Amino acid sequence: MQDILKMIAQRLGLGLIVLFIVSLIIFLGVELLPGDLAQAMLGQQATPETLAAFRKELHLDLPMHIRYMNWLIGMLHGDFGKSLANGRQISELIGIRLENTLFLASVTAMIAVPLSLTLGILAAMYRNSLYDRTINVLTLSSISFPEFFIAYILIFVFSIQLGWMPSLSNVSEATPFGQRLFLTLMPAVTLTLVVMAHMMRMTRAAIINLLASSYIEMANLKGLSRARVILRHALPNALAPIINVVVINLAYLIVGVVIVEVVFVYPGLGQLIVDSVQKRDIPVVQACSLIFAATYIVLNLTADILSIVTNPRLLHPK
Repeated sequence: MQDILKMIAQRLGLGLIVLFIVSLIIFLGVELLPGDLAQAMLGQQATPETLAAFRKELHLDLPMHIRYMNWLIGMLHGDFGKSLANGRQISELIGIRLENTLFLASVTAMIAVPLSLTLGILAAMYRNSLYDRTINVLTLSSISFPEFFIAYILIFVFSIQLGWMPSLSNVSEATPFGQRLFLTLMPAVTLTLVVMAHMMRMTRAAIINLLASSYIEMANLKGLSRARVILRHALPNALAPIINVVVINLAYLIVGVVIVEVVFVYPGLGQLIVDSVQKRDIPVVQACSLIFAATYIVLNLTADILSIVTNPRLLHPK
């Protein structure tokens, strides 16, 4: 137990260091953008006195390292600042959008994870069969297409040709749960087609890799059915790489939804960061980027810890 706690503490410490480095990269990346933020916000007709007052209001007159420390300390205290576009608190803007993004990711996960595991197990059971080859072709095809291409194909088929689904996923706080689920279905299916291939192929590869083991051969010699051998003997020992790729793909669902949200005009965190970039709302862009980075780091650390905990060879190295 102490080894597990020590390993978790080491991973968390490493995650904090990575998050600090990422925050520094985000801040420097925004600072190195060409142009003057005050001039861009106020326009070319702004007087020098107005520009100076606006820079002082945004603390742009302070040195870069002081502004970074103030921004980082504010983030640690939950103070994201105010939006330059509308003057609202950034935490208020992000709270609503983050809830929508998490809802979309949850719906996608509930569809993609069971479906991927089932298809991967079946592909391992019927290896080199017509089913296995068909699934491999379909998954390789889906993984080769970018998200926006799949989204537009689904919109063309199910919204324009068949008229079954709306092309826009415009949800709000007042939207009932059933209606929200219906409006979120098209973006969720798009993300499912994107992430399902990784999880399905990893499940298939992990199980097939264990089928040549001696204990699997002994189970076959006992006359056990192929389904029982795979589900009761091979699958539990293949959980470490499967859990790893599942959690990493869940991280992608959180941080990789930007394109899908823009295509379907879904009011999530991805849509917010795109709108903020267009408006040069730098504080919102920085806050969204840091939230995306923190989410990805946390989920990757979770995948790392779960893969070690579920694998005795990694948990108790010789």
